[in-house]
Amino acid sequence: METDKNKHVSSQLSAYLDGLLSDKDKQLVENHLAGCETCQKELEGLRELFKAFEEDHVPVPSDRLSTQFDLALEREKSAQTKVVQLEKRTAPWTKNLLKIAASVALLIATFQTGRIMEMEKSNDDVAILREESLQIKQTAMLSLMENQSASKRIQGVNYIEEFPNPDETIVKALANRLLKDENDIVRLHAFEALAGFASTETVKSVFVKALEKEKNPSIQVGIIQALVKIQEKKAVGPMQKLLEQEDTQPFVKNEIKMALPKII
Repeated sequence: METDKNKHVSSQLSAYLDGLLSDKDKQLVENHLAGCETCQKELEGLRELFKAFEEDHVPVPSDRLSTQFDLALEREKSAQTKVVQLEKRTAPWTKNLLKIAASVALLIATFQTGRIMEMEKSNDDVAILREESLQIKQTAMLSLMENQSASKRIQGVNYIEEFPNPDETIVKALANRLLKDENDIVRLHAFEALAGFASTETVKSVFVKALEKEKNPSIQVGIIQALVKIQEKKAVGPMQKLLEQEDTQPFVKNEIKMALPKII
């Protein structure tokens, strides 16, 4: 057997521990181990493993690891039968083979366990970062919606795209923009933001209330269509009042006339 500093002796360590190497090969392995930290650690791991075997404390591998064990066993048998004459040393070779295969199984188990734990930690970290990010965005959204600039309030309202499931605080802030903002465009954007959640009781109530006081015809039509879509019967009263008001635009009245039969 030849070895040097750049060539590890992993394949010889089991035979080395079992005393199956010739004096020359044993000396070569020991010379390599003296200067190779990687092989030293692997040797120490095999010693611990063999000690566990002798003490009968080897954990039973799972079905998946058992399969890996069988595959490793078959590969090792194929390799050994090509180069080793078993004769009288069948028993030591078998013991050595079982230890190698078991070490493979245990290494796989250790790797898989570490990988699962790392993935779980990573998922937890991602969840925490996502939650912190949403909190920052919510704070920014609520702050912008209170800004004196209409364009900033619109920007804040449009942050709703970042919240597929907005909480009650966000919904109330949007409702406040729809019901109280003096800017028609801000109210229109607020309506559009809330329309995606029109099936909730809170938004239904907001739309009915908005229809009672909204003066912009385009927003009126949008609210009417949204209330018809969700079949909100509480909207009948406000719609009828709009029909009776002289200042209601003709196209809004036509929309109401088409809408009322669908929800009455």
